[in-house]
Amino acid sequence: MGRRAERETVKQLLAQAHAGHSSVLVVRGEAGIGKTALIEHAHHTAAPMGFRVESSIGVESETQFAFAGLHQLCGALLDRLGALPDPQQAALGVAFGQRAGATPDRFLVALAVLNLLAEVAEETPLLCLVDDAQWLDQATAQVLAFVARRVAAERVALVFALRDHGEGDVRPFSGLPQLRLDGLGETDARALLAAAVPTPLDDGVRDRIIAEARGNPLALLELPHNTQPTQLAGGFELPDTLSVPHRIEDAFQHRSGSLPAETQLLLLVAAAEPTGEVALLWRAAEHLGIAREAAAPAEAAGLLEIDTRVRFRHPLARSAVYRAATPPDHRRVHSALAAATDPRTYPDRRAWHRAQSVLGTDEEVAAELERSADRARARGGLAAGAAFLQRSATLTPDRATRARRALEAARAKHDAGASESARELLTAEVGPLDPLQRARLDLLRAQIAFHLTRGTEVPGMLMDAAKALAPLDAALSRETYLHALDAAIINGGGDAVRVAEAALAAPAPGVPTRPVDLLLDGLATTLTRGYAAGAPGLRRALEAFRDSPHTRSVQNSQSDSWLWLAGRNAVAVLDDDLLYVLASRNVQLAREAGALATLPAALSFLSITSVLMGDLARAGELATEATAITQATGGVPLHHAHVILSASRGDQAETTALNAIIAQANIYPEEGVEVSLAQYAVAILHNGLGNYAAAQDAAARACRSDELSISSAGLPELIEASVRAGEPERAAAALERFSSRAGACATSWALGLQARSRALTSTGPAAEKHYREAIEQLRNCRIITHLARTHLVYGEWLRREGRRQDAREQLRTAHQLLSDMGAEAFAERAARELRATGEHPRKRTTQPTDALTAHELHIARLVATGATSREVGAQLFLSPRTIEAHLRNIFRKLGITSRQQLRKMQLP
Repeated sequence: MGRRAERETVKQLLAQAHAGHSSVLVVRGEAGIGKTALIEHAHHTAAPMGFRVESSIGVESETQFAFAGLHQLCGALLDRLGALPDPQQAALGVAFGQRAGATPDRFLVALAVLNLLAEVAEETPLLCLVDDAQWLDQATAQVLAFVARRVAAERVALVFALRDHGEGDVRPFSGLPQLRLDGLGETDARALLAAAVPTPLDDGVRDRIIAEARGNPLALLELPHNTQPTQLAGGFELPDTLSVPHRIEDAFQHRSGSLPAETQLLLLVAAAEPTGEVALLWRAAEHLGIAREAAAPAEAAGLLEIDTRVRFRHPLARSAVYRAATPPDHRRVHSALAAATDPRTYPDRRAWHRAQSVLGTDEEVAAELERSADRARARGGLAAGAAFLQRSATLTPDRATRARRALEAARAKHDAGASESARELLTAEVGPLDPLQRARLDLLRAQIAFHLTRGTEVPGMLMDAAKALAPLDAALSRETYLHALDAAIINGGGDAVRVAEAALAAPAPGVPTRPVDLLLDGLATTLTRGYAAGAPGLRRALEAFRDSPHTRSVQNSQSDSWLWLAGRNAVAVLDDDLLYVLASRNVQLAREAGALATLPAALSFLSITSVLMGDLARAGELATEATAITQATGGVPLHHAHVILSASRGDQAETTALNAIIAQANIYPEEGVEVSLAQYAVAILHNGLGNYAAAQDAAARACRSDELSISSAGLPELIEASVRAGEPERAAAALERFSSRAGACATSWALGLQARSRALTSTGPAAEKHYREAIEQLRNCRIITHLARTHLVYGEWLRREGRRQDAREQLRTAHQLLSDMGAEAFAERAARELRATGEHPRKRTTQPTDALTAHELHIARLVATGATSREVGAQLFLSPRTIEAHLRNIFRKLGITSRQQLRKMQLP
């Protein structure tokens, strides 16, 4: 009633999905506003259109059961599971508890669900309806929100109904297309009230009900049922200031409270067990001595329906019944439900009901909950495991055991992304801890603080935890020192040297030397004893990572960041082969694990690597993919790859805008990595544009950071800018620093940049000798960007020397290389120099691939290697049908009709 625009929105949503363009809608509004009615309307509309309809309902008391809502939605679709790739089948099977296996990454589960829905939709359009999504368990909410952001060309429609006013967790669904339901207009409200109350109403009473209902349909239906007949006819009562949902819940409580005691107890059983299983309800009722006839008054009152399932009239009716009951009745009912639940089939539900039935403590129940937590975490239900552990700790009588379980619960909450809740749990006194547990507690507090604030105190907190761990768990202590060192480098501020000194003084790991130990020693030595002393150790560490067959645990890739840190430090030793191998492997392992929490950072670093190697098109594809995944997973935006790419392209507007975002964001410390990398990018931009004073200032600021002081990346930019800005002394000082580092590295990359920098600061024959040496060295490595820039500065020098013909040869090479890679500012610089020699540079020939977006080019590259749509979809976390839709656009833009033609094309 009165929902014409909303019905039209649903109609368009279904028509769009039926035509093969996936659609998503989040329906939001207060309790009772009509969200469920609109979802039911979508169901009734979809059926005649040929849609298959699957549904799920979130329930508040179900939030601790991992993937419960997802299984509700997908259970009937599992006959198509065999069509999925083996890793996806395994992930979904483990998540649903149907098979044993390694804990799956939740986003690999999400990819499996995406492809499962796509497979079903190949046969018939599919509508997925999720009501009360705010009460979905966290794992289900994250998976479905990811799927909603990745559906594209499937015949799939997803509709979520969310309750407003801070109830439950609605964050996973933020940013999706929304439809907000407001109250009915007065005309429709009066019509609905008239239909609900067949007896005549006093005008004043009618006006009061309509005013208090504020257009809420459920309020209009329920409030009259809880008003005395004399009041309906014109009686008086004191005004009630409760909000409409509370008024409705109070109305349900009033209605249930007037029923016989036995009926009220049966209602409480139904409210406490949300699965809706009729047989379970009757088993629990029998345990309590409740006759089946007790259900009749509840059904007659319109509170409950019992047929194939047990259903409440409205979720507020369920919550009203549960909240109105006394704690002893809660315990009686949960005890009966535990007794009625099969411990072999549903051990976790039984454990949870037993836990709710306990008054005080009970070690047997606490231990059972701990086992449930282990099962939940094995399925990938980190949030569910944390909930079980927290309740287990509460029920534990022994203080030491309670403290251990509370610490594990806090760790599980942090791992599940609920760091604020984990910190609150640790704020309370957890009980007596042994020295190792106390040290782990300090470590967890530091990790939570870094995740939430990146505060300046965090490196010190991590260092203190590492010191405490040293005599207890030397291997973990050294990893903690590396965490502290990485945090200090990321934050800036000068703590890195202090942490490095403490790490070098720490005991040996007590286990065979691992790559992570070598990395810690190499970084700490570099920071405390200088680059020349530390570089050989850093190289050994990176070679150990390269040669290790198990650099990262595929099953635990979310928490293992050492390969990414190793890759970053390949820039420090200026080794292009190590850089390429480690950056590529990091992405490969994250993809194989489906580790979408860590994949964006890996993609961003590989994007920067691609920029250095002159493949700006590839860099754009990787940065675009990283952003898309971050948006789909709700992760923290990563800007450094985009800002370095835009600067290398010479896009001043984009670089300036991104730099401003980074500078203004509170989460990025002033001397931290993000800000320093942004300044490094600004230096590249202005060197390309010829704004050398600005480039010099930005490069100098970048080189002050711990990260770039280790990597030396900013020094060549500072040298070139200082020479061109007329400050040779500053250039010479930077060259001295860089030369000592290049000698320690002795790679073609390092020696090539050293020779170019010497040439820039030299004159006459010495300069030419260094230019030629630089070109020869850089030809022997992958760093094409700097090779092209070396041809440019050599050509500029030759022109100033009056050697126009020689200059043209170098400038032509530079212009072609820079133009082909898309480094527009440097390419224009080369073009200006060519024109000054009397030659007009050739314009870059427009290519058909120029019309492709970065995402389309990425897909085209993968397809050109012979990969199938299913294989490409698995790599990019998209369905095969979406890949096919992109391919049709790619073929149209390129003027081709087949994959074979695509394979023959020369892609940039």
